[in-house]
Amino acid sequence: MSFLQTLIFAIIQGITELFPISSVAHGVLTPFLLGWGLDQAFLKEHFLPYLVMLHLGTAAALLVFFWRDWVNLLAGVVKGGPDRRVLALLVVGTIPAAILGLAFEKVLRAAFSDPFNAAIFLIVNGFLLFFGERLRGRGERTLADLSFVQALLIGLAQSLALIPGFSRSGASMVAGFWAGLKHEEAARFSMLLATPIIAGASLLVVPKMLRQAEGDVIQSALVGGAVSGVCALVAVWALMRWFKRNEIDAMRPFAFYCWALGAVVLGMIYI
Repeated sequence: MSFLQTLIFAIIQGITELFPISSVAHGVLTPFLLGWGLDQAFLKEHFLPYLVMLHLGTAAALLVFFWRDWVNLLAGVVKGGPDRRVLALLVVGTIPAAILGLAFEKVLRAAFSDPFNAAIFLIVNGFLLFFGERLRGRGERTLADLSFVQALLIGLAQSLALIPGFSRSGASMVAGFWAGLKHEEAARFSMLLATPIIAGASLLVVPKMLRQAEGDVIQSALVGGAVSGVCALVAVWALMRWFKRNEIDAMRPFAFYCWALGAVVLGMIYI
C-alpha cells in the first residue's frame, strides 16, 4: 500500500475498532469502496504485519484511556472488594472469545471476508444495535452487579465479531443492555473486555511478523499502528462521552450508519 493508503486505513481502523460498526467489515470494504485492487497474495504477505500493529495501537489507546480502571482492578487482587470481582468478571468474559477465536477465526474470516457478505452482516449488525436497545430494560446496574453467567454470555456475544460485519463492541454492549447495565457501564465493560482480546491476539502474531516481514513493511506497520492508536484514543473518548450523555436511543445513529453503508455496498455490487 502507498503511504496515503496506509494513513487512510489506519484512521478508519482506529475509529471503527471501538465504535459499534465492525472494524473487520471496514477492513474488507475500504479497499473495495476506494478501488485499491489489493490482491490476495499482497494481503497474505504484507497486510498481516500492518493489521497486527493497528490492533496493538488500539489496545494501547484503551490502556491509556482506562489506565485508572486497570490499576484499580489489579490492586483489587490484593485488596479485594468490588474491583477484584470486576476483574474476575472480565476474566470470565474473555474466555469465549479467546477459545472461539483460536479455533474458528481463520475459518470464519476466510468464509465471509468478501464485500457482499461483509455488507449483509453489517446490515444485520444494524438490526442488532437497533432492536437490542429497544428490547432492553432501562437498567441501572453497575459492573459489580453482574453475575458470572451474564459476564460469560457478554463474552460469547463479543465472539460474533469473528464474522466480518458484526461489531465486537456493539454485540457486547447489547448483551450488557440485556444484563441491565446502563449505556455507560455497558460501554465501559465492553472496552475493558476488548483490551486483553485485542492485545493478546496481536501479540501472538508479533514474533512471526518480525521474522517474516521486510523492513519497509515493518516501518509502514509502525506508522499505521501509531496513527490507529491516536484515532482509537479519540474514538473511545467520544464514545464514552456519547453514552454518558445519551441514555436513550444512543445506538440508533450507529444502526442507521450500518444500514446505509451496507445498502451502498450492495448497490455498488449489483449495479
